[in-house]
Amino acid sequence: MASSSSSGLTFKLHPLVIVNISDHYTRVKSQMNPPPLTSTSATVNGVEHQQQAPRVYGCVIGVQRGRTVEIFNSFELLYDPSTHSLDRPFLEKKQELYKKVFPHFYILGWYSTGSDAQESDMHIHKALMDINESPLYVLLNPTINPAQKDLPVTIYESELHVIDGIPQLIFVCSSYTIETVEAERISVDHVAHLKPSDGGSAATQLAAHLTGIHSAIKMLNSRIRVLHHYLVGMQKGDIPCENSLLRQVSSLLRRLPAIESEKFQDDFLMEYNDTLLITYLAMFTNCSSTMNELVDKFNTAYDRHSRRGGRTAFI
Repeated sequence: MASSSSSGLTFKLHPLVIVNISDHYTRVKSQMNPPPLTSTSATVNGVEHQQQAPRVYGCVIGVQRGRTVEIFNSFELLYDPSTHSLDRPFLEKKQELYKKVFPHFYILGWYSTGSDAQESDMHIHKALMDINESPLYVLLNPTINPAQKDLPVTIYESELHVIDGIPQLIFVCSSYTIETVEAERISVDHVAHLKPSDGGSAATQLAAHLTGIHSAIKMLNSRIRVLHHYLVGMQKGDIPCENSLLRQVSSLLRRLPAIESEKFQDDFLMEYNDTLLITYLAMFTNCSSTMNELVDKFNTAYDRHSRRGGRTAFI
């Protein structure tokens, strides 16, 4: 497998595809029925063998505009592990149904799960070449790695290379970017703010919300600093000037909120004062409620003694 692709195509992957593959893998894994005496491993002749994780297969669909390939959605496929082949009638039926709903979407390739591309994957890849002469392969690694910061998704293309004098079709890695539409952003944000299954207190949910906002601001600040260092280096002559990149930076900076205008300062101070006022009112209300409870307890405790001694109740 080569290190990187040389096709020059630009791939844009939508979050819906990642969610579909993850959901497919989770359902298949949860439906597996391991032996009663074993859970994730088994012991044979004194040697412990880990249970093999299931692999799922499906097709990815989308559009290609020039050199840009945009992957919008996916659907599941039936796979026969004994013959390393797909259920072709099922694939054609699903393709026909999707064409009725999404007439502009075409089969761009297929997906699977695993840590790396395997030799048997090339058989499936070649079987789809009559539908798409250059299909792509989306591989999701379901293994959790806390140290990994990037998405565990890899996109492969196939290229014909001459190895030992024999032309062979091999997988090559391709770079991609995440592309979202408004509906996907709302859905991902909703999933991110779902209430924990254990109930979770309001303080826990607020802390999680504030932590997410802090992480987003921190990430924005770090990326702005990268742009600033790059522009400073370009101004000093340490980095060659690229007008196309400068136009992209200028376009990106214009998207940032303008915080130097007088209107922004007035609106910001008004909202800040309103927030402080609400905070103070909540604090006063809390103090008044605590004081009332204290007075009620005091009167209840000294009511009998007051009647005996002729004293009046406090307040």
